[in-house]
Amino acid sequence: MDTIFALATAQGRAGVAVVRISGPMAVSSAALLCRDVPKMRGLRRLYDAEGEMLDEALVLRFDAGKSFTGEAVVELQLHGSPAVVSAILCVLGNHPELRQAEAGEFTRRALENGCLDLAEVEGLADLIDAETEGQRKQAVRVFSGALGVLADGWRTRLIRAAALLEATIDFADEDVPVDVTPEVRDLLRGVALEMQREADGVRAAERVRDGFEVAIIGAPNVGKSTLLNKLAGRDVAITSEIAGTTRDVIEVRMDLGGLPVTLLDTAGLRETDDTVEGLGVARAKERAARADLRIHLVLDVNGVSLNLGPDDLIVQGKADIAQGGGLAISGKTGAGIDALISEVSERLSHKVGNIGIAMRERHRTAMMRAIDYMDDAQRAMDDEMAMTDLIAEDLRSAIRAVDSIVGRVDVEQVLDEIFSSFCIGK
Repeated sequence: MDTIFALATAQGRAGVAVVRISGPMAVSSAALLCRDVPKMRGLRRLYDAEGEMLDEALVLRFDAGKSFTGEAVVELQLHGSPAVVSAILCVLGNHPELRQAEAGEFTRRALENGCLDLAEVEGLADLIDAETEGQRKQAVRVFSGALGVLADGWRTRLIRAAALLEATIDFADEDVPVDVTPEVRDLLRGVALEMQREADGVRAAERVRDGFEVAIIGAPNVGKSTLLNKLAGRDVAITSEIAGTTRDVIEVRMDLGGLPVTLLDTAGLRETDDTVEGLGVARAKERAARADLRIHLVLDVNGVSLNLGPDDLIVQGKADIAQGGGLAISGKTGAGIDALISEVSERLSHKVGNIGIAMRERHRTAMMRAIDYMDDAQRAMDDEMAMTDLIAEDLRSAIRAVDSIVGRVDVEQVLDEIFSSFCIGK
């Protein structure tokens, strides 16, 4: 492979900047800068081709098989001056045996060299993008290899089931001392149940990764925009005594109890002859219908007749000037805001109560495909006329579906999409 290099930290002024070099020429190319590459780590002065000192850096050396990529790697921990970083990258760029890394290329080499499986790569991508504690915890579970361990367990049991069936094929002309059917059925049922449980939790895992949507809806001038501003801690929506001020959906992303949440302030729901306001009302209804939870903000909770979802909340607004029972808030004074946040967080947390390890639609699709093959195999086993070798082929197909989860087979089409989300230095 080519030897690649890139800045592995963010662009701009910082205390420390890290430049990473990976590949067969990593050590020899680093020697052009520091003349003496340490065996493991050491402080070295870095020079350009003319012998002018560029910086003093901590140089880390990783031998092949002991690095993130699996290749020989040298990392230069520089002072985080843009001028220093630019000078170092210029020297490396002029080296005929080196080239700038592409997006995600270091991680892709880790995959190709067997240091990570595909699920771990996806977990790493999500870990880099994590904004909340919930996202971090979920990403770390996948990055640590938990999904790979689970898939390996499924694979082992499916291979056992296939081997038992194939043994009956190999000894078709002899008396097989044991009926393997009960054990095969138990293996398939156990794997299918575990897979279905994981597949059922993928939707919730995707919401943790991508974020929940909470829509604030209600009639005009009940305090929706004031509530949004209070929750966001800043003025993000225009507030006015004039009804119908909000015409479009205003979005604010925030962290609620470790979960990523996008709050939606929508146009007031009412009949109107104003064309623009009418479009806003239609858009508000559409977005609110797609939201994970809706806060119905009203001025009078008595006699309210709304189409409520199972997790929706009825909240009395403007509690500073109106009295009422139940959950009441004031966007102006902040009264009841903490109770509202707590209630929303609890309801969203309940939605992720059945979350598993698998966290992408690709994982769910692979598991459902494997379950379908196992179902086909079990139905065929009920048919006395079914051919055993065809049942075994269903199990082999199920194994290939499991293998696709961690990248052993049939994943080329998803690699480019995954690595395009990585930064250059990763």
